[in-house]
Amino acid sequence: MRTKTIFIIAFTVLITIFLMMNTDAVDFDFIFVEQKISKLVVIGVCTFVGFILGYWAGRPKVTVGTYDPKFDPRDEPGDRNKQLSDEDRDYIS
Repeated sequence: MRTKTIFIIAFTVLITIFLMMNTDAVDFDFIFVEQKISKLVVIGVCTFVGFILGYWAGRPKVTVGTYDPKFDPRDEPGDRNKQLSDEDRDYIS
């Protein structure tokens, strides 16, 4: 097993144990309403939203550039790379 997999399993077990220890109801103030909600729900929802936001903020951005093999500068009219020779284009890619 890889280290990353072991870390994910251990972290998931710790979060689950933490959630199961906090199941009592607490008063939770929404904007206009106060309601008794289990700590498990509040912490679980916050953890889930945090993971989703962390993934969304940390995912790599996809960009297309001249280094992309699917991008052929000869297809673009008025591109500066049209001035390159075929030998230069082969060297760049």
